[in-house]
Amino acid sequence: MDLSIIGQAAGLFAVTNIDDILILALFFAQGAGRPGSTRRIVLGQYLGFAAILAVAVAAAFGATFLPESAIPYLGLLPLALGLKAAWQAWKDHRDGSGDEEDEQTREGGPSPLEVAAVTFANGGDNIGVYVPVFATAGNGGMSVYAAVFLVLVAVWCFTGKFFATRPVIAKALARWGHILLPLVLIAIGLLILIEGSAFGL
Repeated sequence: MDLSIIGQAAGLFAVTNIDDILILALFFAQGAGRPGSTRRIVLGQYLGFAAILAVAVAAAFGATFLPESAIPYLGLLPLALGLKAAWQAWKDHRDGSGDEEDEQTREGGPSPLEVAAVTFANGGDNIGVYVPVFATAGNGGMSVYAAVFLVLVAVWCFTGKFFATRPVIAKALARWGHILLPLVLIAIGLLILIEGSAFGL
């Protein structure tokens, strides 16, 4: 196996997914102390990234399941989830952190589908970077890229959890995470919409 391809794959993954570490840390902080939260977040991250890979591989072979013009509108996913999280945080604050546990608390933090939606939407613009690389790498090279990417998803999850569990960071996220997560999701959503000129923005 050509080590240079592995290095290129690792570098490409790192530069296109560096912002995911912050989002993962916020998700892990949100699920802290809740049974099954790590499994749900990791599963969601893999589902979201597998969807990105599937679209990119299909496009490299000439199939366009996701038209380029549709990518900016993926920003609606994190925007909607951010608004939902903001509403929940406001409701909890108004109710004095509520006596009733919300659905996320019962399930142990963010659901896999929510994590997957944010991962896919945030990585939607990566598809445009991956397609030409995959198309020129050939079947063997593409397999190496996919394998390296999937291994690094686990590394990213570990890193996100590592940051979320450092005492200083964990304390800050425990105090401000309920505000930071909606803000980050809304900002990501707006950024995707604006950069892609969705709705004429």
